[in-house]
Amino acid sequence: MGKVVMYATVSVDGFIADPDDQPGPLFDWLTSGDVPLDDSGILMVSHESYEYTRAYWDEIGVTVVGRRVFDLTDGWEGMPPSGVAHVVVVTHRPKPPEWDPQAPFHFVDGIEAAIARAQELAGDRVVEVAAGEVGGQALAAGLIDEVRMDVVPVVFGEGRRFFGSAREQHLLEDPDVVIRGDRVLHLRYRVRR
Repeated sequence: MGKVVMYATVSVDGFIADPDDQPGPLFDWLTSGDVPLDDSGILMVSHESYEYTRAYWDEIGVTVVGRRVFDLTDGWEGMPPSGVAHVVVVTHRPKPPEWDPQAPFHFVDGIEAAIARAQELAGDRVVEVAAGEVGGQALAAGLIDEVRMDVVPVVFGEGRRFFGSAREQHLLEDPDVVIRGDRVLHLRYRVRR
């Protein structure tokens, strides 16, 4: 079974979006370099960011998101982001009635059930859990193995927190990856058990 990783790009003060769910300059690092990150021709990063991010993206088998992210992105129009094979959506509501049943999206009630379903689908590949409320719930439930964050030099002051509404203390190991890219610092921490 693959590891479960909580991930997002985050402001220096710990926010993944502003109060209006807008990313502001958080994703500027994805278009500020000269190395194509994917085939779109849009994502261009520094060499350092490419080496780190591309390798990670290639490990991901399934992404777990909350219904809020699913709705904000319009379900990525049925195409999982970054070439991921499946998306598991944590929700208490049924999938949209017009949703294409062939789209590789799975609607699951509850974080434990969502991670279990994602692990089934991912096999030995990484299960990526979006930071925010869903990520915070998974961390609180002891389901996260690793925390990855791309820290961007901006202060939001308020907004959507990286760890959602998690209020308990959780210890992480010292960072085992610290990579400086252009307008971003890539960090990886293992969760202390």
